[in-house]
Amino acid sequence: MGRTNPTYRDFLERYESQFSDVRRALRRQHQEDFDALFAGARQFADAAGYANHHDRDSLVLLSMLLAHEAKLREYEATIEELREEVEKLRSETGERR
Repeated sequence: MGRTNPTYRDFLERYESQFSDVRRALRRQHQEDFDALFAGARQFADAAGYANHHDRDSLVLLSMLLAHEAKLREYEATIEELREEVEKLRSETGERR
């Protein structure tokens, strides 16, 4: 017996294409941001597809938010590493803050 619902990945592809006019109206830099949002949603397609939730629009938004959170965590880790490196350099040179 086949699936009664299209896969989440198929839904996401159609969902993104519904906003193609919006994307086209954006400036180039924002088109890249638009594309990044949907790339983030695709990162979590396995989990969203597993959920098989009735409100798939919410799954798209949740996937986009998860991708943003992951990126923020990466940035925070990088900032912390850089802070530690700066502090190390300051202590080596005797510089005070």
